Amino acid sequence: MKNRKVLLREEVGKEMDRLRSEGKRIVFTNGCFDLIHAGHIQYLGEAKALGDILVVGVNSDASVGRLKTKRPIVPQEQRVEVLSALEMVSYVTIFAEDTPYEVIKLIMPDVLVKGGDWEVGDIVGADLVKEVHSLPYRQGISSTGIIERIIERFCQAS
Repeated sequence: MKNRKVLLREEVGKEMDRLRSEGKRIVFTNGCFDLIHAGHIQYLGEAKALGDILVVGVNSDASVGRLKTKRPIVPQEQRVEVLSALEMVSYVTIFAEDTPYEVIKLIMPDVLVKGGDWEVGDIVGADLVKEVHSLPYRQGISSTGIIERIIERFCQAS
């Protein structure tokens, strides 16, 4: 059974056009979302509050591999499955490029959102979207931090 929240690249633009014609305010964010944690949940909830529809662009496995050493931990199909199960996420789409610029051009969201570790001027696609937000970053919570704690606790000689 096809997950109706997961849109292929060729579907996402048309679906957003349809929703926009209904007067829906579309919010877009993106990331690897390798290990979903409390910081992601807070961030996605705040992003969704900025509009009616939250679309999450997910880096493909190949894209994550180019951006982060020894990653992803979780394959893209599973990352997408977890994200699409979240209530605040309306749609998920995968992109293979290193940045979501082409997907943003297809979607043309009303609002573009990234985490607080990004300056608004550095957010990819900020030149395409009228409203851009860098949401507060939840200190001390990150996928990299979780991985480091696992290695420290389970892989170090005792």
